[in-house]
Order: sequence, then structure tokens, then C-alpha cells
Amino acid sequence: MRIRVTVAGVSGALAFSALAMPAAHAADSSTHRADAAKVFQAAHAATDAKAGNSARTADDGEPYDLDISFSNLKVAKAIKVGTTNHVSTTITYTMKFGADVDVTAKDFFTQPYLYKGSFNSPQNMLFGDGTATCSVTSANTANCKGTIDIYPQWWLRNADAGTWRVGAEAAALNGQDITSEDIDWSKVGLADQGGLGTTLVQRNSKLTTGAKPKPVKKGKTVTVTGKLSRANWESGKYSGYSGQVVKLQFRKKGTTTYKTLKTVKTNSTGSLKSTVKATVDGYYRFSFAGTTTTPAVNAPGDLVRVKK
Repeated sequence: MRIRVTVAGVSGALAFSALAMPAAHAADSSTHRADAAKVFQAAHAATDAKAGNSARTADDGEPYDLDISFSNLKVAKAIKVGTTNHVSTTITYTMKFGADVDVTAKDFFTQPYLYKGSFNSPQNMLFGDGTATCSVTSANTANCKGTIDIYPQWWLRNADAGTWRVGAEAAALNGQDITSEDIDWSKVGLADQGGLGTTLVQRNSKLTTGAKPKPVKKGKTVTVTGKLSRANWESGKYSGYSGQVVKLQFRKKGTTTYKTLKTVKTNSTGSLKSTVKATVDGYYRFSFAGTTTTPAVNAPGDLVRVKK
């Protein structure tokens, strides 16, 4: 099975990311991404406009299709990404290869990736800092393990939050130097397969709770305030998440289970405010169920003692 090669619309982003990495980032990672950009720019240039899988022979300096396919891919259901910290997630998959493919060669590599949008025209893509490691288990099968390394301040926009699809790719350089302007692309084999799975890339969330007065007389009003915020990948800060339904919950002191008292909606700045009548000592907290773009989060409970 030959897999159609494509990186439509992404080569520019890859090239930019390779140049825009922070100085503290490892040189090996930057080199890897720059090399990957060149390989997959060539793949994009060699891709026809047809959808789905297709076979193609090498001509006019175009890479040829590697006899490789990918399956059994496993990825986390969701990846929480904050504002600045590096986030890494592991992906495993099975790689099937033909007899003419030497997956043990020093210049053969494979790696998983995430893409936002369609396979033919992705809006964005995320790769790892290095290639996957593979263990050959039979004459035509290998089990592979790679990572996706995310640096939100460099590669993510707020609109990127939500569902991403997962793909895997492979390249056989066959002695060609991809840093050379004289590279013979017809001797380079490439394979790329999308639609292997899905995951959520989410803007990490924070939730606070504060209850007053402390202590409070039994039957009097307790005012509970808080704020729901989430990572803003464009500003590098956390900003309020407006218009979201949040549960106000209570746990009696000495017990372990929270019960929902009511629901409250966040205002334009993500702030929350509600009132309840005091009955017994206990902990108040807000709880957010999450969305596809933002993970669920529970605020720490705030203890209020009740006086008789």
C-alpha cells in the first residue's frame, strides 16, 4: 500500500518555526525541524491535487512513494497547553513496510504529527523535537514511539484549540544530503498518512473560589466569588472565559463528596458571583465541566465555619 505524500500549506509554517525558535531551545531540535521542513516542502511540491491515496513514480526530481503504511496509533484523548511551558505528549503506532524499504538505515526516519483541519489543506501542524524510535518486530512490521512537542508561544493561535487529527510520515534519504542544494529528490522516498486518530489540543484552564464572611452566622448569606480563566496563546497570559456555565458546589466538613447547589454563568471577564444561606461548616467551590477547547477544572474548596 503506497500512501500519498502531502503537506499542503504547512511547509512555510515549518520553515518559520525552525527560524523562530527561542535561543534556549536545543540546537538539535531546531536542526531537526529545519531538515523536516525541507523534506516535506519537497513532498508538497511533488503532490498532485487528488484526494485520498495514489501511487506515483519518481520523475522530474520528485521524491518517490515509500511502500509504507501506518496503523494502531494511540494518542492521549486531550493535551492541556498553558501559555509558555513546553508540553510533550507520546504517540505510538505500528509501521508496515515493503521488502525494498530499509527501516534500519541511518538516514531513514519516521515521526508522528498533529494537524488542524483537513489532511490536504491543514491550517496548522505540530511535530516533535526529534524522530520516532522503532523496534522491528517482523520482516515487514515495526512498533514506533514518538512525541509531539508543543511550544504555544511559537506555534499556536487561540483559534487552534479543539480537535486535531493525527498522522505519521516516513522518509528514506538513501544517502542524499537534504542540506545540499544539489540533492537528487528522485532518490528520496517519502510516505505520509493522515486520519490515524484524533486528540484535543486545549487551552489550559484555571478556576478560583472565595467565600465570605468567615465565620458566618447560621442562616445568613454567604457570598461566593471566583474566576474562570484559560490560556491565551497569543498574549502569553491567562484571560477570562466568558459566558460559561459553572457549578457552585458544597462539601460538608468531614465528608468527601461535593454536591451541586446551583449553576452560575461567567460574565464578560470570566468572573463568578453567587450567594447561598449558611447551614453547616463546609467547603464551597466552583466546578467547570470543560469544553472541546478548554479542559474541565475544579477550584480548591474554601472553608466557611458557621456560628450558631
